[in-house]
Amino acid sequence: MATLDASWQTDDIGALLDAIVSFDDIEGAAPFFRDLCTMGELHDMAQRWAVVRLLDAGLHYAEISGRTGASTATITRIASWLNHGEGGYRAALDRLAKRSRDGKVPYPAGTER
Repeated sequence: MATLDASWQTDDIGALLDAIVSFDDIEGAAPFFRDLCTMGELHDMAQRWAVVRLLDAGLHYAEISGRTGASTATITRIASWLNHGEGGYRAALDRLAKRSRDGKVPYPAGTER
């Protein structure tokens, strides 16, 4: 895992992260994110997360681009963070893999809600 760089962690970011982890479920978090973000921001974050899951599933960049609409430059950047970032993507993937084994993941990679 990469060494954590705390320079981006401000009090305001900490407060935002604290608010995010306070939700117990999707039904609680969804209205918060809709109020917090524009539709474009939500789309961009969802697209990045789809790219992460498809990279983890071993798909080729061209296939990921076709499925998500992300450019290969964006996919390359996301792959770099997945493999050499602070470990956040990997931690989330691992938590969701555990939930999937327990039958609790509603949105597998490459599917629509």
